[in-house]
Order: sequence, then C-alpha cells, then structure tokens
Amino acid sequence: MQNKFLLSRRACLKGIGASLALPLFDSMGWADTKATKAPVRLAFMYMPHGVIMNEFWPKSPESFLTSPPPALESLKPVLDQCLMVKGVSGVPIAPFNGAPHALELSTWLTAMLPDAARRNEIRIGISADQIFANYFGALTSLPSLELATMPQTHKENQEGLHEGYYSHCSFRSPTQAMPAEINPRSVLNRLFGKTDRGGMAAPADPLDRQMLDLVLGGAKDLRRKLPRGDQNKLDEYLDSVRSVERRIAAIEHRQKEAALEKAGVATSKRNASDSPPIEIKIPLGDKRSEYMQVMCDLNVLAFQADITRVSTYIGSTPNGVTYPELGFSGEHHSYTHHNNEVDKSSKVAAVAAFNIAQFAHMVKKMATLREGDGTLLDNCMMMWGSGLEDGNKHTRENLPFIIAGKGGGALKTGRFIDTVKANQGDLLTTLLTCAGVPLDRPIGIATKQITEMTTAI
Repeated sequence: MQNKFLLSRRACLKGIGASLALPLFDSMGWADTKATKAPVRLAFMYMPHGVIMNEFWPKSPESFLTSPPPALESLKPVLDQCLMVKGVSGVPIAPFNGAPHALELSTWLTAMLPDAARRNEIRIGISADQIFANYFGALTSLPSLELATMPQTHKENQEGLHEGYYSHCSFRSPTQAMPAEINPRSVLNRLFGKTDRGGMAAPADPLDRQMLDLVLGGAKDLRRKLPRGDQNKLDEYLDSVRSVERRIAAIEHRQKEAALEKAGVATSKRNASDSPPIEIKIPLGDKRSEYMQVMCDLNVLAFQADITRVSTYIGSTPNGVTYPELGFSGEHHSYTHHNNEVDKSSKVAAVAAFNIAQFAHMVKKMATLREGDGTLLDNCMMMWGSGLEDGNKHTRENLPFIIAGKGGGALKTGRFIDTVKANQGDLLTTLLTCAGVPLDRPIGIATKQITEMTTAI
C-alpha cells in the first residue's frame, strides 16, 4: 500500500542560512517498491602501525562468532554483521624501503606507489573513495566526507617523499590530496549546509545555537504529516543531531579553557566573551574517544540523511600519537617497536582494541537505525584497517581489515575467511564493485575480485 503523503528524497528542514537534510523516510516512496533500493554507502576508518596478530585474528573460522580474539571484544554484539578476511597483502614498497610510514597511509586506498621519479610531488593514483565519489557524488550534496582526529601537518620526508603522503589517504586526482576536516563544528556546519550572506560556507561558530534551533524548529509541522514509523525515525534523528551538537559544545568549552590556561588567564578573570585562539587538538587530559565518537556520529548522520555516500576517517596519523586515557603516556609508534617485550606489545594491543572500539561505536549505532526492511548498516560497507601488518617489523603481507555491513546484500557477513590470497587492490576492487561502481581499469595492483567475500558464491 502506497503512502498518501510522499516526501522528496531531497527534502530538508530549513532555517536562515542553514538547512538539514532528512533521513530516508518510508514516506519518500523509495521503500514502496522493490525496484528502488536504499543507496549503498562506503566508509573507511584508518589506524597506523598494524596490530598484535594473535590478539587480532580469530583462531579459526569456527571460533569467529563464539570466541573472538580480545581486539574484537567491542564488536561482539554485531560480529554477525562483520566480515574478516585474512591473507590480503599490501603494496610492496620497494624502491621506498626506508619510508614504511609515509606509504602505509598513502597506499591504503590507492593500492599503488608514488611515482619514484617525482617523489617530492604528489604523484599517485586516485583513491578508492574518490573513485566512488566520481560515480555517485553528484547524487548527494557532499560528494565525499574526509575526517581526521589530528592535523595533517606532519613534516617528514622519508626517502625524499612529499610530506602529504605521510598524512593523507584520500586523493582526488593523481596530483591532489584531499584534506581532512578535524574540527567537528565545521563538519556539523557542512552537514547543515550553513552559509553566509554571500552563499559561501560559513566559518565554524562554536556557540551558534540559533542555527540549530531555527532548523529543528521546522520539524514540528513536518512531524504531524508523517506516518508513525517515520515520526519515530525523525525523533530519533533529531535527538542524535541535538546530542552531537551538545557534545561538540562541551569539547569546545574544554578547548577554550585549555587555551586560556595556557595563555595564563586566571579563572577569576575569564568571561564568556573571551575568545582565545582554540587549538584544534586534544588537550592533555581529554579523552580521545570523545573526539572520535563525535566524528563517528557525524559520519552516521551524513549517511543517514544521504548527505554523502562515502567517507574516510583517519583515526590517527603515524606521528606522535599518545593515549593517556589508556593509562600510559608514551607514543604509539615507539611501543610498536616492541621486540616482543610483553609490556610494549600489550600497549600496542590496547591501542588497537581502543581504535576498533571507536569503529564499533559507529557500527553498533548504524545497526539500530531502521532503513526499509533492514537497518542503515545493512546498506553500508564500513572498513576498518591499517596499512601495516606488524609495526615492529613493518610487514605488509597480511594486512588487518574488518568490514561491517552487508553492502545492500552484496556481502555475506558473520564470517572469518582465513584462506584468501589477494592484495589490497583486489579488496578495494571488490568493495567498489559490490557498491555498484563500474570499473574500467584495476585499482592499483589489483588483479581480481575476492569472490569469497560476496553473496554470489
């Protein structure tokens, strides 16, 4: 039975200088026919330096769901909606053997090496996320979404390579890296479509609650017109928007206080009008998990409202990252050179479990959001992984990957496949093909699709 009230797929709530796209309601009509399916979304979340293998890989395909390894503890409630593939090799990095960290990130979605003859320039392939964006990006207000937890400003020239290789995974063209947004307020403003009077995107305003109130205020009239199921979906969506905004405001307040303290401004002399330069970084003592979960929730909102269908999130870059909330202050990279020392390797395992837990936060949220006959997660392919297998030896023969979501029915989840012989390009080719992207050439070093992953076996 068709809905009497139909909304446009591009319907949105509007306020002065801002708008908010709506989630995919059944009353938009797409769910009334099998000919029109929900769109498939694709996301990539990155962690550097690899994992501790015996803490990450399941002992056997049979134990994957019943006795997963410690690194996957946070994913246990949704493991039936996940897929792990062992045996995917990374790009061999000769002639750049002295640049393992510059290349672990830049080759992750390109599956190819930079041009050795022009190594001091950006000269590499288009990344998988941008291949997807080139095909589907015109259907959404944002062709792609690039996120990061830390500034992409690391200055290092391993093997004479351009510093951009060290901190970017997304490349729009062979010569152009895509910068990632690290300020959650700026991401929220992009999702709101906030503009100034000139029509340009407005700068981040850390305390602009008026925008939120104006846009969300329009939901009351809309809600009365929706069937009950869509009313519940709208309420859930708007509650998520409000929650994210409040958490961003709390982060900004702590950033402001940290900046004032650093500037030597006494607490008694601070007031609401003080506007010190806010450092976009995690202040000492703050929790990295709060930043990462806010970014993950923004990613969920973007997918839920079909604002974009592809994203990348660099959880951390290879340089100087610490995890004080885990109870240790040393840098992640230094621990990865553990030489099998129990104390250091246990810290590397804890960092990997922590990063997977942030990924799990996003995946589990998507699994609760209804879309058509299934969930938002059913229509996504969310990939977590690293560009190194083992940070101690810089090996790349068996890269760690976790894929969550069924990709609209293309992937067969709830499995651990430990017998695959493939490379990074093969994996990316498989995901793009499952997402409906027609490929006219291999991605990097790809030679095939990994058919064992799909439902067509």
